[in-house]
Amino acid sequence: MLERPIEKAIFLSRWMMVPFYLGLLVSLAVLVVTFMQELWHLLTHVLDTSEADIILGILALIDLSLAANLVLIVVFSGYENFVSKIDATGHPDWPDWMTKVDFPGLKQKLMASIVAISAIQLLKAFMHIDTTKASSFNNDALMWLVIVHMVFVVSGVILALTDRISSAGHGDTDSKDKADSAAH
Repeated sequence: MLERPIEKAIFLSRWMMVPFYLGLLVSLAVLVVTFMQELWHLLTHVLDTSEADIILGILALIDLSLAANLVLIVVFSGYENFVSKIDATGHPDWPDWMTKVDFPGLKQKLMASIVAISAIQLLKAFMHIDTTKASSFNNDALMWLVIVHMVFVVSGVILALTDRISSAGHGDTDSKDKADSAAH
């Protein structure tokens, strides 16, 4: 008697995720403003800036772009996987991946984006080595950036391996079940 209302409440609770996704869309707008500021700064200083600073500016734009992609991936696949299916009919430009990213795929895309963002931060730090006086360069900060990046890389590899092992295990179970039911 209580089971149905409890299950219905649990099922409807998925809609409580919507404010999170809407908030992420607001954060996407913040990233757009930040991107435009960074682009404007780069464009207005292109003639009086060193090559290293131009590269750092471009890396900052790429970093912001990757962060924006990450937000979109989380919003679309999170909404699709946890709240409601998105009707893509009537949208000719609708990318196919948006309605096909499952939870393991989402984890891998998130991890790949985090590794890429970390790599860009590390590259920025390496670019600053040449422009920073040796006395003021912080070796400890660079060491920690490398350590954090390597933790992200190793975590991504482990995540991919566990997902692969998990999916292979499910495949073996499915084929065993099919073989058992064919024998009966």
